[in-house]
Amino acid sequence: MGRHGTSLMLTAVAVFCASCAEQQASVERDLQTSAPRVTLITLDPGHFHAALVQKGMYPQIDPTVYVYAPEGNELASHLKLIESYNGRAENPTRWQEKVYTGPDFADKAFSEKKGSVLVLAGDNQKKTGYIKAGVEAGLNIFSDKPMCINAAGYELLKEAFQTARQNNVLLYDIMTERYEITTVLQKELAHAPELFGELKIGSPDDPAIVKESVHHFFKIVSGSPLKRPPWFFDTDRQGEGIVDVTTHLVDLILWEAFPEQPIAVAEVSVLAGKRWPTVLTAEQFCRSTQTSVFSPSLKSRLNAEGALPCYANGQIDFTVRGIHARAKVEWNYQAPEGAGDTHYSIMKGTRANLVIRQGKEENFRPELYVEPAEGLAADNLAGAVFRATLNLQRTWPGVLGHKEGDRWRIIIPDRYRIGHEAHFAQVTEKYLRFLQEGKLPDWEIANMLTKYYITTTALDMAKSD
Repeated sequence: MGRHGTSLMLTAVAVFCASCAEQQASVERDLQTSAPRVTLITLDPGHFHAALVQKGMYPQIDPTVYVYAPEGNELASHLKLIESYNGRAENPTRWQEKVYTGPDFADKAFSEKKGSVLVLAGDNQKKTGYIKAGVEAGLNIFSDKPMCINAAGYELLKEAFQTARQNNVLLYDIMTERYEITTVLQKELAHAPELFGELKIGSPDDPAIVKESVHHFFKIVSGSPLKRPPWFFDTDRQGEGIVDVTTHLVDLILWEAFPEQPIAVAEVSVLAGKRWPTVLTAEQFCRSTQTSVFSPSLKSRLNAEGALPCYANGQIDFTVRGIHARAKVEWNYQAPEGAGDTHYSIMKGTRANLVIRQGKEENFRPELYVEPAEGLAADNLAGAVFRATLNLQRTWPGVLGHKEGDRWRIIIPDRYRIGHEAHFAQVTEKYLRFLQEGKLPDWEIANMLTKYYITTTALDMAKSD
């Protein structure tokens, strides 16, 4: 090839590369203009869930985050977790935390409004007030559960939703358990009539839907022992178990049984609420909080043996559209070797029960089973299981049904088992889509209000027993 031919080729290549670079720049500009630029404000982050929102990066979120909090261990722990995400070898984040610690930190957050989304995860006694002040200031709210812990808080939360509507901002709680794969598939199969039949009505003694979870005060998070703030054991501040973790369980019952349907308060009836304590020794409290003694505010609650009865356990029996349901939570100090927090769930249909178990037989990993209803055998469900799982494969390739004795186990590829911490990114991405659309679905708002009505009403009933 001659010199002129070479020059023409080089010119063509240069033009092509320039065109590619221009196209790439155009794509990047389009992405920047099509996606809203979100800036986070983190207020008083007393719970590690505030940091988990930032375990990954998001194209729509500015890397600079404004943190308003008092000086102390809780802020230090939060910043340490963010630093660990920034410094990890694989997929490091690049958050830049701008921190304000003055005594007027909360007022400053609301008046300066350096971001558009207020992230809340901490002292639940303060949280509802923060939510109300945030929406009044015109901030969107992305809140850890629970958003309220008693009847007075529920009334304030209702006002906050009204203000959010008036100010055109989005108030949303972080329901990570909707993204756990066995729960997702249980929900899908509950709406496969050939397999499941119809959801039973149940009774107070034999509910059609039961969800139970067991949690632990001492656990490992992001590779290190979790340091709980002392107020976590003060149920006046953290909330009793019946209004805390049960928020997830009640949410799942509404979401699975009546997907994307608004449930009004008038459509539910709270039948009973129960509560009981987990008793913690001084050594257990100090190990979990990394302190040396019980907090002064807790000393008046110690029993004769010097231990703390913590009302972290609760059960709610209720009906929704006539269907009997139960939500139950228990807290132990520490999980057995190889175990962690566990979940049990059953949805009872006229043809089959859909059961999630996470016990020793499952190696403490949640597994979903299809068990025949009374009068049927596993073989009677073979065709329905095949067709239902074939339908699931459109979204989750590799999901299969495997017969084990007189039941079927749903085989779930490991790639769908991403873990609790990763679910925070999924909820955040969903919230970012809502922000881009400029609204929450009506059913989400209705069901948040109904959910907190159920939990706070159950607490009042439990305390009156």
